[in-house]
Amino acid sequence: MIRQGRRSKKKIMGKVSRIGSYAIASSIKENQQQPCITCTTFNILAPIYKRLSHEDQSCRESDNRADWLTRNHRILDWLLCERSSIICLQEFWVGNQELVNLYENRLGDAGYINFKLGRTNNRGDGLLMSVQKEYFTVINYKELLFNDCADRVAQLLHVKLALPISQCSNNDVGQELLIVNTHLLFPHNSSLCLVRLRQVYKILQYVESYQREHQLKPIPIILCGDWNGSKRGNVYQFLRSQGFVSSYDTAHQYTDADAHKWVSHRNHRGNICAVDFIWLLNPDRYRKLLKASWSEAVFGMLKYLLLKTALTETGAFAFLKADKEDSVTYSSFCEALHQLNLFGHGHGLSDEETKDLWSQADVDGDGVLDREEFLEQLWKPVSEEGNEYRNEEHKDVLDGQREQTIGFTVKNAVLFPHEVEKGRWPEDYSLSDHARLTVVFSPIRMPCSHLTS
Repeated sequence: MIRQGRRSKKKIMGKVSRIGSYAIASSIKENQQQPCITCTTFNILAPIYKRLSHEDQSCRESDNRADWLTRNHRILDWLLCERSSIICLQEFWVGNQELVNLYENRLGDAGYINFKLGRTNNRGDGLLMSVQKEYFTVINYKELLFNDCADRVAQLLHVKLALPISQCSNNDVGQELLIVNTHLLFPHNSSLCLVRLRQVYKILQYVESYQREHQLKPIPIILCGDWNGSKRGNVYQFLRSQGFVSSYDTAHQYTDADAHKWVSHRNHRGNICAVDFIWLLNPDRYRKLLKASWSEAVFGMLKYLLLKTALTETGAFAFLKADKEDSVTYSSFCEALHQLNLFGHGHGLSDEETKDLWSQADVDGDGVLDREEFLEQLWKPVSEEGNEYRNEEHKDVLDGQREQTIGFTVKNAVLFPHEVEKGRWPEDYSLSDHARLTVVFSPIRMPCSHLTS
């Protein structure tokens, strides 16, 4: 949250100050009694990746201590001015102890608890997650190593709100949440899209297993990071199918069709795109089974590749079916995946994943897919807006539950520099090649959902 000095606990988020004329959360009124928390995600561009010259691509900021030190002091000045309750950084230069000490000391002196995690195989950069101990008690911290071609990682932090919430003062009401920080692989080519989707699948699998292992009731989950994919991509739709909402889009009432309205990154190719998200999943959200969502996402990727080759549904069925047969067999299914570069190489589907997909498609278990089954299981359209999984029957069940927990409403969300909110990238911005996203959340009491489809 934004403030210039330490405030008493009674005045938490009572007022959000401005940086210049730019308001981070103007929707929070001074007389509001209910406390809020704020969350910032920011890819700070590791000096080992920051190019200093377009002519000499080998010249990096890491070779000039004065440059990277000055820039990172400026980044910290902004972060400490905002004083978000939660800070999630990507491309944190874990390989340089001076920079690590700089962040840990300045954030630590400001009342933050810090957790850093480097990418595997000593890639040099990684993640930093910091939370204000004034707002949170840390229950557990876990590290997730994907051990994939990109050496990516994720952090999971289980916290409890340190201060009582007036709406949730009953001891039976949970006041805990899970926070994840990650940085997905950049899609250098189309074959890596599956890797990115699998990385998110691993995160959600890990979150589910953690909740089961620790016998947690449904609690809010916040996913932060650089997702290296836009609102038009499979990762976005996959997370939406699991009930997550994009906090920035929620705050601004943007739909999936509004992908062009904001950006958060200018990549090394010079393209501007929206890739930085803070996702929120509330405990009352009705979700599909995770494996079913994963299968839908992969089938969606399969359909996209088939359409990209100008195949209609008739042509796609002919492409997938076995020779001299009028049905798709497992072997012809695998061969088609191989030809589409989704199977049979290091980045593609494993044998186990492929068998799982086939079992999802072959619902009657007869070993083949006729044309009708192909259309129903592989070709049916997946709704881009199909994320409101709670119908009235589910609502009745939820309303009948006695278990209560906290959730969050999105009060406001802001990107800096502010030009990116209009889909433009300012040429004079030099803090990073990413914008900084800050979201204001207000806790509310809500029923738990134990339902899955």
